[in-house]
Amino acid sequence: MQDNIPPAKPKAASRATLAANAKLKALLDFGDQKDFEEASKGFVAPLPGGGVIKNTKGEPVWDMTRFAFIEGDEKAPDTVNPSLWRQSRLVMKGGLFKVVDRLYQVRNADLSNMTIYEGDTGVIIADPLVTAEAASAALDLYYAHRPKKPVVAVIYSHSHVDHYGGVRGVVDEQDVRDGKVKIVAPEGFLEAAVTENILAGTAMGRRAKYMYGNLLPPSPVGQVGAGLGMTCSTGTVTLIPPTDLITKKDQAITIDGLDFEFMLAQDSEAPAEMHWFVRQLKAVTAAENCVSTLHNINTLRGAKIRDPLSWSKYLGETITRWGGKAEVMHGMHHWPVWGADRVVAMLGLGRDAYRFINDQTLRLANQGYGPDEIADMLAFPETIEKHWALRGYYGTLYHNAKGTYAKYLGWFDGNPATLHVLPPVSSAKKYVEYMGGADAVLERAKKDYDKGEYRWVAEVANRLVFADPENRPARELEADALEQMGYQAESGPWRNFYLTGAKELRQGVTKVSLAGLDNPDILRVLPLDLFFDYMGVRLNGSKAAGKRIVLNVNFSDVMENYVLTLENCALSHTPRATAADADATLTLNRAGLAALVFGKISLERAVADKSVAITGNQAALGDLLSLLDTFDFWFNIVTPR
Repeated sequence: MQDNIPPAKPKAASRATLAANAKLKALLDFGDQKDFEEASKGFVAPLPGGGVIKNTKGEPVWDMTRFAFIEGDEKAPDTVNPSLWRQSRLVMKGGLFKVVDRLYQVRNADLSNMTIYEGDTGVIIADPLVTAEAASAALDLYYAHRPKKPVVAVIYSHSHVDHYGGVRGVVDEQDVRDGKVKIVAPEGFLEAAVTENILAGTAMGRRAKYMYGNLLPPSPVGQVGAGLGMTCSTGTVTLIPPTDLITKKDQAITIDGLDFEFMLAQDSEAPAEMHWFVRQLKAVTAAENCVSTLHNINTLRGAKIRDPLSWSKYLGETITRWGGKAEVMHGMHHWPVWGADRVVAMLGLGRDAYRFINDQTLRLANQGYGPDEIADMLAFPETIEKHWALRGYYGTLYHNAKGTYAKYLGWFDGNPATLHVLPPVSSAKKYVEYMGGADAVLERAKKDYDKGEYRWVAEVANRLVFADPENRPARELEADALEQMGYQAESGPWRNFYLTGAKELRQGVTKVSLAGLDNPDILRVLPLDLFFDYMGVRLNGSKAAGKRIVLNVNFSDVMENYVLTLENCALSHTPRATAADADATLTLNRAGLAALVFGKISLERAVADKSVAITGNQAALGDLLSLLDTFDFWFNIVTPR
């Protein structure tokens, strides 16, 4: 891309976009105010400072003043899908809320909600947000309006970071060690929490920048939220391991006078997740399995595919156990619903939606259709389609159908012509050649753009860009097409993907500061097996060709020992073993290994300051470290890598 050409600014909504958004608005009942009533119910106090939370340096880690334009106008701008605009206006209703007696929530202080139960002597906090700064500010808001009782327990509903990352903002780990505070989580929580973003963490993180719109300025032509919440706070992510695990399908625990009935819901929205009911409060939560959006079977940032069938069954079990008993259902995102009938209706519609995705995807797959065809063919029945809480603000029926197909049948659609296709750049050059050259393709694509055929224009212009990334008119045309699709998108992540792609086509990749994988709270609980697996992912197979290195690795802090073997361009490890023919033996602690692998300290410095002791051939360790790739977070997405 030529730096001397000023980047194009966002365009206005086209006639095709105006028509598409008007068509959607006519489909849905925008006069229905029930969600606005429930999102405002029980309001106690707003977030201080207009919703700005700062770190110890005075830097904002959460700033809702940037999104104030959303609250100002009920009518959606031409450049925002009206349904997504409605959702963002609801999500912006933040602050402290009373749900029922002894149950409060702080909303829109982060991507997720913090839920606070008032026990007999203290408070129980469920899901302490993404970062410690946001969690601390949320608890301060609660204490400003309620008695300042100590935190006696924290509950992690599931293993995603927006439900545990702020824990150090609400409790001191020493109080946990001393038994003053218990931390309750579903079985498998710790492993799931620390493993999800490790082996493919760089790719997931880069794609998450697209998904959550972090690189877009908030505006009617930029970021307007993520559907699940506005965005993610950017403070300090922390983790304190659980003290009490829910290991049975049904498990009751009394915490500070409140009777919690837990139900495991593993392998649903998260690998480790649970629902629960508080008997005295007649309050149920289905964690993140039933919130006010259709969720993801296969999230666009990338993650292991979730199980829509199990998801559906867990919601059905929740109805069986607590339907009729629960008078309120509160979620880990969005706002509660009140009344036994409404609770059951919400759970039932969610149950049926995820079952529909599972069963109808497989019905069509068993008729021979591929994932692209199925995704375009499926449509919810009207009862689900017009249910606001299952609109595709976060997940969509389209990409959930593809995820379900991949879960059962993998990436291959069965057509041998797609079994071994050319890579993107080679394929793009051939397409452009066959279509008569770049100028001819551009001329035709511009005509299709004028007709509003943005999906096709984006596809064909992408071929032009991959065939020649310096083709400025192709970049601009693709950006224009992506932008219009962003303006039409009901899904926050879809909008963010489209508009971020358009921005990077026009302006190139904008690099911002990042938190690395070397988070101290994660590293201290990261299984050593997984750490060595991560080293294997970083091994450059080409550079390792013909090399054999064997190392004994003894950990002085956890009294564990491993044999690390590089052979045949693969790095493997054996626990509780020692190799007689090792090239070298290392003695160090977990932090020392992390410092070496993440490049925080050189091998020479580590040996000199005795953070690692080596007997045998010291160069063997240096050779191995030299074979580990360093991942560039800011890899290209909309242009060739």
